[in-house]
Formats: sequence, C-alpha cells, structure tokens
Amino acid sequence: MPTIDLIAGARPNFMKIAPIIEALEKAKAKGSALGWRLVHTGQHYGRRLSQAFFDELGIPKPHVNLGAGSGTQAEQTAAIMLGYERLLLKEPSHMCMVVGDVNSTMACAIVARKCGIPVAHVEGGLRSRDWSMPEEINRVVTDSITNWFFTTTELAGENLRKEGVEEERIFFVGNTMIDSLLKHRHRFRPPEIWQEADLSPRKYLVLTLHRPSNVDDPGRLEGLLNAITETSNGMPIIFPVHPRTAKTMELLNRRYPDLWCTEPVGYLEFNYLVEHGLGVITDSGGITEETTVLGVPCLTLRENTERPETVTIGTNELVGTDPANVSIALSPLLSGQWKKGGVPPLWDGKAAQRIVAILERLFSV
Repeated sequence: MPTIDLIAGARPNFMKIAPIIEALEKAKAKGSALGWRLVHTGQHYGRRLSQAFFDELGIPKPHVNLGAGSGTQAEQTAAIMLGYERLLLKEPSHMCMVVGDVNSTMACAIVARKCGIPVAHVEGGLRSRDWSMPEEINRVVTDSITNWFFTTTELAGENLRKEGVEEERIFFVGNTMIDSLLKHRHRFRPPEIWQEADLSPRKYLVLTLHRPSNVDDPGRLEGLLNAITETSNGMPIIFPVHPRTAKTMELLNRRYPDLWCTEPVGYLEFNYLVEHGLGVITDSGGITEETTVLGVPCLTLRENTERPETVTIGTNELVGTDPANVSIALSPLLSGQWKKGGVPPLWDGKAAQRIVAILERLFSV
C-alpha cells in the first residue's frame, strides 16, 4: 500500500490538511489502496495554536509528532529537518505531501527529496515577489524541488509554467482551506468576547496583525493601531493578538478605548467573528481567502499579496503599510460602499476530492 506523509506544522496548515485526510478515508472506504501518515512537526504547539484546531476540525491524532518547537528560522527549520529525516530513515513513505508556505513545508520537502521520496505541494505556485517575506522564500524553495503541484488558482499554474514546470506536473484543484470553511460554516460559534463586548452583526471590525514588518517595531505597530482606532468612528475592534504581536504590544504600554484585545481564538469562533463583522483588517494571506468566500470586506495591510485573486475577484483590497492609507481605505467600508466581490473558480469545497482522485491516478491504485 502506498503511504503518503501529510505534513502539518503550523496553524494555517491544519485547515488545509483536514479535508485531504477526510477525502483519503472516504476513498479507502470505497476500496482505495492509498495509505497516509499524519506528521505533525510541532512548529506550532499548545492548546490555542495547535490542539484546538485538531479538535474543532476533527483531525485525528498525528501518527508522529516531531516536537520541533519554536526558535529562530534556522533553529526551527533544522529541528524539523532532523526529526523528519530520522523518521524517513527508519520508516520511509512513498510521497511527502506538504501544504502552504511555513517552515515545515520547506523543511520536510527538502528532507524528502534528499531521501529519494517525491514531493507534492498543495498550494504550489503562489508568488508575492516579495523577498522580505519568509513565506516567499519557503514557497520558492519548496516549488523548486517539488514533483507534483496542486494549485488553488489558474494564476498559480501560470507562475509555475513561467518557471519551467511541465504542464503534466501541475493540477488545478481549488483550495482545500475553503473545503474546511464550507464544511464547518454551520458550526461557527460566538466566542466569549461576543458577550463581553456586547457585539451585534455588522457593528464591529476584526483585526489581525502578525507579520514582522508590521508588528516587530513598536513605532510602526503603534502607528497602525492609532490610524485604525482613530478612523473607526468608535466601532468596537476585536483584536485576537498573535503571540509575536503581544510581545510588542507590551512595549507600547497604552490602551486603545475601542480595541478589544483577546488571546488567539479557535477556528470556529474566529470565523464566526469574521462572518458577522462589518469587515476585517489583516496582514494574513489565508484570511483574505476566507473573507472572499464569506463575502466580507477585507483590508490587507501589505504592499503585495501572493493571492491576487482575492483582490481582482474577491472582497479584498491592498491598503499598504502606511498608516495614512488606513483612513482612506476605511471610509468606503464604514459608509457601506465596499465592493461586493465574487468567489474564484473551484473554491467550491471539493478540492480535496480532486487531489485524492489525482493521487490514485499517480499511484495507479
């Protein structure tokens, strides 16, 4: 039986890998000979950043947890590579399937190829062209050694073709993260902050910030928070604070009257906030995909995006990182004049099914 390693290491990976596991199990029930092994690298750990997602998304207990933990880029990547190499040398698989663009993605792809195991990249071909982003480096390095690409958009495939990837190695399947979103949408539930802040639909904003360029420098973070809170017309702003951001927030030593800071919330609770909010302000790429499908306005505090379809088709707009741009961008949102947007092709909740059907052909099972 061919065994596929499914690599999940960080919070964004979990909702992308869950539908693939489900699709593999459904195929197995129908007689498929494909086997799988869930490898948790431990890049994200603890209740809020890891275990809660496994519980909420119904992901089974990992077969292996490499326990890499935190550290610098190099320390974390090295720990993942050492752990995965030990696993493959002892119990090799027939394919390494990585998702997204985190350190775990790149680290396991490199180890697998050096061990003679082919790599499949779910979400391959995304490009921001911004080399200051660690994720862009992870994406490009991973794709340079990937055997098979499962892309979320037609543009991702075009990027790969321009880089010399043969057509027969590229499969446009859609977006597995949207598979999770649509499957669990009916289960979204209000977090505790809903009652604490006395929230009601379309009467608040959601804010997330985690990119080093926005949150590592206290002055830059303060400038963004000032611009957002001063322009929101007293509307509550719900801000689940990323651990990285929390460290800088402590240095600011000030309170913003309309900013409701919370610890990171679970998947079902966060998307409840997103779906019922007036809009989202973020520097996350994945959230721009979710807001696009949910039809919620989204302002992205970045100069570029690897997901341009969320802008050209969806509800997202690039605001940039200059605080002065925030006031301008918030005006049409607060006045109800934001664009409607649509949903990109194949973001229909069936991406994982397509992936598994292709895997069966690749392994001829």
